[in-house]
Amino acid sequence: MLPVTLPAVTDHQTVRPLATPPTAPVFSRSAVVASCVGFVLIGALQALYGPSIPAFREEFGLSPSAAGLGLSAHFVGGVAGVLLFDRLYGRIGNRRVLGASYLLMAVGAAGFALAQSWPVALCAALFAGLGFGGIDYGLNQLFAVGFGRRSTAMLNILNAHFGVGAILGPALIGAVGAEHYPAVFLGFALANLPLLLCLRGVRNRVPPPDGEVSESGEGVLGRSLGSVLAVFVALYVLHVGIEAGVGGWEPTHLETVGYGAGFAATATSVYWLMMTVGRFLVAPLALRYSAQAIITVSCAGMTVCLLLAAVPGLAPYAYAGVGLFIAPIFPTGLPWLHRAAPGARRAGAVVIAASMVGGVAAGPALGKAIEWSGIRAVPLLLCAVSALCLTATLWLVRATRRP
Repeated sequence: MLPVTLPAVTDHQTVRPLATPPTAPVFSRSAVVASCVGFVLIGALQALYGPSIPAFREEFGLSPSAAGLGLSAHFVGGVAGVLLFDRLYGRIGNRRVLGASYLLMAVGAAGFALAQSWPVALCAALFAGLGFGGIDYGLNQLFAVGFGRRSTAMLNILNAHFGVGAILGPALIGAVGAEHYPAVFLGFALANLPLLLCLRGVRNRVPPPDGEVSESGEGVLGRSLGSVLAVFVALYVLHVGIEAGVGGWEPTHLETVGYGAGFAATATSVYWLMMTVGRFLVAPLALRYSAQAIITVSCAGMTVCLLLAAVPGLAPYAYAGVGLFIAPIFPTGLPWLHRAAPGARRAGAVVIAASMVGGVAAGPALGKAIEWSGIRAVPLLLCAVSALCLTATLWLVRATRRP
C-alpha cells in the first residue's frame, strides 16, 4: 500500500470547513402569502379611522380633536407593540409573537366596532395598535433576515401590500358608508383569524444574521455603533415625517395654488398609489443594486421632486414622483441596518418605533412651521427635511463601508 502524504498548511493557506447543511427556510410559501395578507390588513386598519371620523363624532358626540384621538391611540399602541414584542422576540418563538399580535389586533378591532362609549373605543384602538405594532415589527424583522440576498426585494414586496391595504380601507368605508364602520371593523377582525392557521409555516427560531461589523461596532470606520444607529433613527423619523407631511398637506397646498378640491384629493390618492407601485418596482432592482445605492437615489429623487412641487404647474406630478422615490426607503433600510449592526438586534425595533413617532409628530411640527411661512411653503419645508435625509444617507454610506 503506497503511503499517502498530506500537504502541510503554510501561513498563506487556510483550512476550509466542511459545508454546513442547509437550514430550513424561515417562511413556507403559504406563510409568505399569509404575511403579505397580514400587511394588507394592518394597512387597511390604519386607514380605516380617518374616513370613519364623521360617524364617530355623530355617535359619541365628539369634537374634531377628540375624534382624532382614535388614530392617536392606535399609534400609541403601535409603538408600545413594537417595543413589547421586541422584548419577547427570540424568547417565546416567532409563531407565538405573531399569533398574539393577530389576536390582539382582531380583539381590538372587534372591541372598537362594538364599543358603547368613546373611552372603551379608545382602549380597543390601543389594543388593536398593540397587535399592529407586533405584526409590523415581527414580519419586518423576519423578512429582513429570512431571505438572504433577496431580503431587500422581499421586504419591498411585503411593505407594498401595506399600501394596498391603505388604499382599500378608505375605499371600503366609502362604498358602505361611514355610518356602517362597525361592520367594517368587525369584518376586519374576522379576517385576521385565518392567518393564525398559516403560522406553522413560519420558522420558530431564526439564527442571527451574518453582518459586516461586530456587536461592539468594530469595523464601522471609526464611527461608534451608537452614532450609526442614531443616524439610522434620524433617517427613519425624517422620511416618515415627509411621507405623512405630503399625505396630510398636499390637498391643502394644491387648493392654495389654484387646483380644485376634487382634483387635489385625487392627486393625493395618486401619491399613495405611487408609493405602493414604487415598492413593487424596486423589488427586482434590489436583486441587482445595493440598499445604499437605492436609498441614496431615492433621497436625491425625493428632494428634487419636492423642489419641483413648489412650481404650481408641476406640483401634482412632482408629488406623485415623491411617492415613487420615497417608497423604497423604509423596507430597503432594514436589511442595511441588520448588516451594519448584526449584534444590535433591537436596532430594528428602535427604527420602526421611531418611524411611528415620526408619523405622529409630523402633523403638529409641520403645522407650526406652516403658521410661520404659509401654505405655499409646504414643498420647500419638506424639501429641506428631504435634504437632511440625503445627508444622513451619505453619512451612513461612508460610516458602514467595509474597511
